[in-house]
Amino acid sequence: MSEDENMFEMDSEPDSDPEGETELDMTGEVVYAQELMPTYQAIAEGESVKTVEKAEFNGLTDSLLFNDGKRRIDFVLVYEDEDKKEFEKRHTFQRRKRRREYFEANLMKMGMELEATPSVVDEKVTFVKVHMPWDVLCTYAEVLHIKLPIQLNDLASKSSPFNCFTKYFYPSQELISAETEYFTAPFAKDRLEHFYIKDQDQFFTPAMRGRMAYYILSRAPYDVRGHIKKFGISKLLDGGVYKAAYPLHDCRFNVKSTDESCPNQRYLLYKEWAHPKSFYKMQPLDLIREYYGEKIGIYFAWLGFYTGMLAFAAVVGLGCFIYGYKTQETSTWSKEVCDPLIGGSIVMCPQCDKECTYWRLNSTCESSKKLCIFDNFGTLVFAVFMSIWVTLFLEFWKRYQAELEYEWDTVEFLEQEEQPRPEYEAKCVHERINPITKAKEKVPYTACGKCIRVSFGMGTVLFWILLIVASVVGVIVYRLAVFFAFSAKLRQDLKELEPLREYVTPQMATSVTASIISFVVIMILNYVYERVAIWITDFELPRTKTEYENSLTLKMFFFQFVNYYSSCFYIAFFKGKLVGYPGKPVYWLGKYRNEECDPGGCLIELTTQLTVIMGGKAIWNNIQEVLLPWVKNMIFRYCTSVRSDKDLPRWEQDYHLQPVGKLGLFYEYLEMVIQFGFVTLFVASFPLAPLLALINNLFEIRVDAWKTTTQFRRVVPEKAQDIGAWQPILQGVAILAVATNAMIIAFTSDMIPRLVYYWSFSVSPYEGGEKNTMAGYINNTLSIFNVEDFSLDSKPLNTPYWFHNDTTCRYRDFRHPPGTPKQYEFSVYYWHVIAAKLAFIIVVEHIVYFTKFILAYVIPDVPLAVKEQIKREKYLTQVILHETSLKLVTKRIKPMAENIFKRAELNIETETETDQDLHL
Repeated sequence: MSEDENMFEMDSEPDSDPEGETELDMTGEVVYAQELMPTYQAIAEGESVKTVEKAEFNGLTDSLLFNDGKRRIDFVLVYEDEDKKEFEKRHTFQRRKRRREYFEANLMKMGMELEATPSVVDEKVTFVKVHMPWDVLCTYAEVLHIKLPIQLNDLASKSSPFNCFTKYFYPSQELISAETEYFTAPFAKDRLEHFYIKDQDQFFTPAMRGRMAYYILSRAPYDVRGHIKKFGISKLLDGGVYKAAYPLHDCRFNVKSTDESCPNQRYLLYKEWAHPKSFYKMQPLDLIREYYGEKIGIYFAWLGFYTGMLAFAAVVGLGCFIYGYKTQETSTWSKEVCDPLIGGSIVMCPQCDKECTYWRLNSTCESSKKLCIFDNFGTLVFAVFMSIWVTLFLEFWKRYQAELEYEWDTVEFLEQEEQPRPEYEAKCVHERINPITKAKEKVPYTACGKCIRVSFGMGTVLFWILLIVASVVGVIVYRLAVFFAFSAKLRQDLKELEPLREYVTPQMATSVTASIISFVVIMILNYVYERVAIWITDFELPRTKTEYENSLTLKMFFFQFVNYYSSCFYIAFFKGKLVGYPGKPVYWLGKYRNEECDPGGCLIELTTQLTVIMGGKAIWNNIQEVLLPWVKNMIFRYCTSVRSDKDLPRWEQDYHLQPVGKLGLFYEYLEMVIQFGFVTLFVASFPLAPLLALINNLFEIRVDAWKTTTQFRRVVPEKAQDIGAWQPILQGVAILAVATNAMIIAFTSDMIPRLVYYWSFSVSPYEGGEKNTMAGYINNTLSIFNVEDFSLDSKPLNTPYWFHNDTTCRYRDFRHPPGTPKQYEFSVYYWHVIAAKLAFIIVVEHIVYFTKFILAYVIPDVPLAVKEQIKREKYLTQVILHETSLKLVTKRIKPMAENIFKRAELNIETETETDQDLHL
């Protein structure tokens, strides 16, 4: 192969504008290593192109084979015939036709077999069926290091003692039988006799065949321009040369196939997994993996495990909620707030300038009761429990993941086994010495170039994160401005709706409207930042698809973390903390007076924010993921049925389904990890979060299963060892959750001030008190302000009718009263509370982190039984390799030995004849 033939380049623009296509200047070479593409062939420029064999549909709607009834369809390509376009537009499509014909000819030259069949419904559409012969399958199974059976597993797996209870929750064993366990080894053609082959047609599963077919399609060239070749099915799809490319579903999801060669796995998955009536059943993970590949399988395994662990957290959280609900009426501080003689006699200072006026404390009676539901001693217990729960979840998931890695043959799935992305290969123009092999290899950039790309990407990420923070600041300014308006007018506007006045306070109205606006802003920013993250990752040019997804995952998570959680962090740790006091308030931007918390605290507002965002996100995701694809498919099916009453072949039925996105499961993982953050980071303010997450996930599993099985084309199978970059992200969230929950209890909740009052101030140690009590707590936490000390800018313009000759009002803080030498300065109670809060955070964090460390150390990541099976498999593999090497050596030595023996015999005969001659 000449140097020119080894040059490759990806299109820089799609083919939608044939005249405006630009090309990248390239110097150097990009060569496919022979071990990556053993069958690689490229048709020289100007050489005649072989056309694809044409075949009419034979009427077998359930068939997965070519028209000859022998060759299996491994992949399908779909295009619109340019010759049947309108005449005035035909010339714009000719280049697409040339590229497609060249691409298909190269596929056939590389050993793949193609057959074209026109659409039954639309005469413009043609389906190209792709088949991989046995030799090509064996070749690329070795290239992709696919592990295949060598011997039945002779280590019996131990049955669970709970099987007698859990067997009723497993899929029907009559329909989905248990998978036979084998010891496996990476496939090699020269050791073919050692593999467990019953039937060549069934040896490679459809998922394996689809994966290998896509590997070749991603690297086959489609255009030649001098010394440059362009390649890859993804660019052909982007440019409109092909309309779709997908592996086939094996049958209709709700009707069993009549074809004897069809395994009907899709039908079984729908009946035992995706159907609503199977919501209580365990997932058939082995069948999911066999049909969709390891990557889909590991996602559903993780989602099912996470949902199962949520059940324990949901039960404890529900118990804490019930405890708070039962004690809200008996809470001493809520009683004092609602008491007409206590809360009704306490006049509170205005919470904004001029327009706000004085108000009575008992007007917040209902919100004070609701706060007691979430702010009680059970919340502390639950926060500590969740910190331990998240550690157990991650550690037990590692064990379960290790079992799946062994069962699904991904234990030794290393980065070296994963092939480079075609986009990476196309840009390899620089040469370097591989630090491991010490051999020369091509890379797309130098060390300096890589540093520049990464630095640019990090700078762009930081810039967009700052934009998110700016949007949060905008919502905060909205809060400040709207609270002023609500405080001035809301009470008067609702004076005729007496029942609502108890619930619709200015704080609550501001909180709800701001939460809704935050959610809308979050959804809009998600759409923008998704494209920014993809653009940055494309610019960085990661080597493998795993590296690409990990890089994109980190960027998107940072975006989403700031986007979703920033408003919650503001309410939890900043709102109401720096407000000053009525005579000297703190202002934002020199104009807006900083927000104050309700007399009961900001915890109820944080709960409201979490409820709105979690609920809104779940509803929006279900509309986006389920309703839209279902509506699109319904419309398409209706249009198709109007145009034709004929039965459609299997490949055309799949074409009418929705295409799978390029990022596949990325958004599913992201949705669940963001939910995981809500469940763990702020659970101290919302004990019902695990229960809501559990309910959502029970639907999520079946909804994802339903849409994957019924609404979308079959996913291209991919290999995956674990959940990738999501694992360290979950661990980081778990570590951060301990700190956030401890700080919520210390700074957002009123628990620490209550404890300080109960143990230190309720009964003075110098007055001989006999019993600690919470009586008087509300009065003790409200400081006194002299109304004469209002500045002209903050003094209220109007006073209520019941405000007569009062000279003071109360506000939430711990300051000395007016008229004392230290008036309006912090009291000793304030410093006691601050010291108690800091001590609480330090003690709780150390105890929880130490417990987490002990649990992580005690629980092994890999079960002992799995370790034994891995060792056994390695031993068998080494034995096979040793026997193969012996046979190879024997095969090579045998001719040499025979030659030596023949020469020795000739020498003996010659010597005998010489001796006889001498004797004569």
